[in-house]
Amino acid sequence: MNPITTEALLEALRWRYATKMFDPSRRIPEPVWTALEQSLVLTPSSYGLQPWRFMVVTDPGVKRALVPHSWNQSQPADCSHHVVFAAREHMDEAYVDRFVAQACVQRGLAPGALAGYRNMMVSDVVTGPRSAQAFEWAVRQTYIALGQFMTSAALLGVDACPMEGIQPSGYDEVLGLKGTGYATVVACAAGYRAVADRNASVKKVRFETGEVVQNV
Repeated sequence: MNPITTEALLEALRWRYATKMFDPSRRIPEPVWTALEQSLVLTPSSYGLQPWRFMVVTDPGVKRALVPHSWNQSQPADCSHHVVFAAREHMDEAYVDRFVAQACVQRGLAPGALAGYRNMMVSDVVTGPRSAQAFEWAVRQTYIALGQFMTSAALLGVDACPMEGIQPSGYDEVLGLKGTGYATVVACAAGYRAVADRNASVKKVRFETGEVVQNV
């Protein structure tokens, strides 16, 4: 792998902003979207359990239906791809077993080779004290995916807007998530900024490095 330069990374991060106005006529090209989709799939998670589901909304009618549940912000309707990050509401042994079986197949291991790892996960997030906060734990995992998605988008020259200003229950209803075991946490509109979006030229406001980074 050839790493990008430090300058290219910082340039992309300085270029990105929470896009308020998308150009509805521009769509993310399929190869670019495929890479962004894989950035979601490749997101790291605790134990590797991936307690999430990513709902990618491109249907115009569904996107419009999400606007009233997004504080009437227009980004869901105008963007190219609206990604909804949903977290798993409960963790059970069946889910852990499915993950372990997948790991054995993909790594060429014999069934039962990861029994110790499987039991450790179950004793933590299924039957252990943390099981009572399984959804909150999964919610925190989804924010790792959001961060990875937004950084990947910036590196590919795709605009994005993270959206916590939404009504999760309304999203769940529109997307048919109720009863699936997953619940909406946050969303992110992706596409290309409109020329009229003046927010693109507004200077970023950040505390000085020394105030937020402490070297020990």
